[in-house]
Amino acid sequence: MTSTVGVIFSSINDEHVSELTRVRSKGSIPYGGRYRLVDFTLSNMVNSGITTVGLLTKNNYQSLMDHLGSGKEWDLARKEGGLILLPPYSDESEVLYSNRLEALKGASAFLKKAKEDFVVIADSDSVYKLDYSKVIEEHIAHNADITLVYHEHECTDEKSYMMFNCDEDDRITSVDVNVEGEGVRKHYINVLVARTSYLLSILQRAQARGLTSFSKDLVIPAIKEGRMYGYKLDGYYSNIDSLSSYYKSNMDLLDKKVRNEIFGDRDVYTKVNDAPPAKITEGAHVVNSLIHDGCLIEGTVENCILFRNVHVGKGAHLKNCIIMSENDVAEGCNLSYVVSDKDSSIGKGVTLAGCEQKPYFINKGSRI
Repeated sequence: MTSTVGVIFSSINDEHVSELTRVRSKGSIPYGGRYRLVDFTLSNMVNSGITTVGLLTKNNYQSLMDHLGSGKEWDLARKEGGLILLPPYSDESEVLYSNRLEALKGASAFLKKAKEDFVVIADSDSVYKLDYSKVIEEHIAHNADITLVYHEHECTDEKSYMMFNCDEDDRITSVDVNVEGEGVRKHYINVLVARTSYLLSILQRAQARGLTSFSKDLVIPAIKEGRMYGYKLDGYYSNIDSLSSYYKSNMDLLDKKVRNEIFGDRDVYTKVNDAPPAKITEGAHVVNSLIHDGCLIEGTVENCILFRNVHVGKGAHLKNCIIMSENDVAEGCNLSYVVSDKDSSIGKGVTLAGCEQKPYFINKGSRI
């Protein structure tokens, strides 16, 4: 692996999933029964040979710090390099950053101290598997200034942050920002590769000119001024930009093919929590569900994801639900398309229902 430093945004676009980010940063959103969203980006970096990673924080990052600790689970508890938490402001300002460009300016001091030749910058709100060293190989082969990673998929009704048009060599010819698209397009997945020295130079120029927009002030002009290329991510990709996309992404894990693609070949690391095995009592019924450590199932669970230490009482029926850790679902409850945050309890005989596009959400620590 060519010497590379990583930078991860842990709190960009928190407002897109406000239900889940009221008490945590986006990167620390629980996912898939035992993971946090940041685990996927961080594991991609570690598996790609990146051993120095700066994590940009902002709001509600106590949960993130508790989860990451010293970085031991990712082999990043090191005397040199390792996992480094970056403050939400620069050395020159005590004001919290308000956009991506300001956050990168705040990380300039970290990047100036870095000895690595290249930098990989990524968000922590997506689920995918990518060897960043392959991106850097293509970056070098193209003699590129910047390489942006994209995924091809059908446009939705919602506006996409950034979409590309490329020539046959994957050189980016134009960029569409915050527009509605049609058909299959190249969607930027917020993964950028550049030489560290080049990135610092354009950040310095942006600061000198008072520029504020990453896409409009840096990316779009760079198409004309420099060599900007795209790198295609193949395979599964899911961006968590709403409660419905969070729900769908979790439900995708009930498909064995998706699970094998995400968790096969290369490990996804996370904080280890010791808990007893799940217990499914006589008379309980579980169908096509992911049940994690410490759960006690006495009722019926269909097409659900249950995090650690969830109790489902006798006669309760859960279908198409995501129930996070330390939830207690009492006897006789009937839940359908429900997302319940941590440490909540649902009393006897309660019926709650949402739909796939708009699941019923229960706030952390609720009593219903």
